[in-house]
Amino acid sequence: MRSASLYTALLAFGAIAAHADLFSYVAAPDPEASWSVVSKSEQNRCEVTVLKFKSQVWQGIPWEHDLVLFRPKGADVNDKMFLLNNGGSLKADSLQQGVSFALMTKAPVAALLGIPKQPLFDGKKEDDLIAETFVRFLDTKDDKWPLLFPMVKSLVKAMDAIQEYSAKEWPKRIEKFAVGGASKRGWTSWLTAAVDPRVMAITPMVIDVLKMPEQMKHQVECFGAPSEQIRPYIARGLVPIPDTADAHRLWEWIDPWTYRARYTMPKLVVLGNNDRYWSTDALNLYWDALPGAKWINYTPNAGHNLVPVDAQGAKGTPSRALQAAAAFVRHQFTGQPMPEISWKHEDAGNKLRLTVNSRPAPKEMSLWRCAGKTKDLRNARWESRSVEVKEGKAEILEARPEEGVICYYADCGYEIDGIAYNLCTQVRMVDSNEPAASK
Repeated sequence: MRSASLYTALLAFGAIAAHADLFSYVAAPDPEASWSVVSKSEQNRCEVTVLKFKSQVWQGIPWEHDLVLFRPKGADVNDKMFLLNNGGSLKADSLQQGVSFALMTKAPVAALLGIPKQPLFDGKKEDDLIAETFVRFLDTKDDKWPLLFPMVKSLVKAMDAIQEYSAKEWPKRIEKFAVGGASKRGWTSWLTAAVDPRVMAITPMVIDVLKMPEQMKHQVECFGAPSEQIRPYIARGLVPIPDTADAHRLWEWIDPWTYRARYTMPKLVVLGNNDRYWSTDALNLYWDALPGAKWINYTPNAGHNLVPVDAQGAKGTPSRALQAAAAFVRHQFTGQPMPEISWKHEDAGNKLRLTVNSRPAPKEMSLWRCAGKTKDLRNARWESRSVEVKEGKAEILEARPEEGVICYYADCGYEIDGIAYNLCTQVRMVDSNEPAASK
């Protein structure tokens, strides 16, 4: 596994003092990192290789993972790979999803599982585990404690292992990666893109919390209190963020907002409109400050799992989000340009106007809208209507709410190489008790 070369690359990439702990943790040599081939098989025209992978030893604890590589036969992309990080261990559905995604994108795909290593510390998992490590940092001042650091390092070391394996076994060595994941794995994707120049694109999912201190305040404004979903952090005294130097330093290290200048690579932010973790318009707090090419995919009537629920309560599948991610990856790997989509929210007398421009013109466009008594719209029902598009342009007028709150956005449909997908505008939330501000 690489060590000194990675350290040099990270320094060249521009690590600075404010970011030193994340960068130095990731770049530090870890001589126990290793990988070995467990099995090779073929599933539905896709070569599947399972590696047993150790990324590091963190706080005396070995981090071991299943790392599964999918290489579709007849792939027209061979030097780039989509790297998905996820929790748990290898199961049948992980194999099926990996094969499906590789066949859709016609490119190699890897699934890195076991992010983070868990359970730990008396059975703690997920956010309870992350919160525990944050408290241990604040108590000990040991800057290796924040769990996001080894989570990021797992992806960096996985890229090392994949490059080593592909150089030996495949016609071409993997050189660049698109990185994705959901929730805290989406959080990890943002931070990995900040530290490793091999990341050429990212698809972070359901992690609508960049600019964390402002997001926490905004949640209280919308919900009356922080989301119940972040209770592990509230219970440990981490939210509201303590007004101490160590606490501010901790949140700076793990907030992707800190590294925003580095996110010049193409980005697809994938979200559910009814995600109970975040305020409905959370993206608006950070979107404008993200540099470079960027797109949004919302799934209406879907929560943190990106599974939509219809008006009768029947659950669908996360296909809308997965197809958007696959299409995005296909665009990035083949060089076919993504749609250029721009929009403007503004007031128009006693109406609300949303103007959308798209090149090429979308195959279809809809307006999605919901309403509620307050800004807590997480239980609101989203409904859509078709929008007329002329030469790639649409002008949508929406009535102001006479009472309560409304929220709306435009949704555009596209297609690439047989993959149908949607891109969205930002939402606009309008409260009848407040003057509407242009966005």
